[in-house]
Amino acid sequence: MGGVTGLQSALRFQNRFMIGFDLALGGGALLAPAATMRVLGHERPSPEAEHLFRRSAPVWLTFAAAHLIAERRGEQRDWWALAWLRGTEIATDAIWARSPAVTRPGAKAGLRLAGVANLAMAAGFGWLSRR
Repeated sequence: MGGVTGLQSALRFQNRFMIGFDLALGGGALLAPAATMRVLGHERPSPEAEHLFRRSAPVWLTFAAAHLIAERRGEQRDWWALAWLRGTEIATDAIWARSPAVTRPGAKAGLRLAGVANLAMAAGFGWLSRR
């Protein structure tokens, strides 16, 4: 029984972490897109790339809200929605990693690993929805 409780605790901790992470990412994309892109390993973006990145801010802020709702309310449907949301992100960062403008050492690998993390969260939050 300790294993299940430990897994639930780890998933809930990850959920709380993602509230802050998605708030920071969404806020950074909205208010300081070029600086946020640099932190993620992107070279100085063109104005067009900066605006495309800024366009993603509402998506990440919506993710933060979904994580917050699951944290506060914790209903089956909340965890199921998070599983689906995270599932939509499995390949997005790996696709971005193909950009020639992602040049910081380790950034491409980090973006690819983000897909693995999203897959794990999708599976984990889906599992929580059935508890």
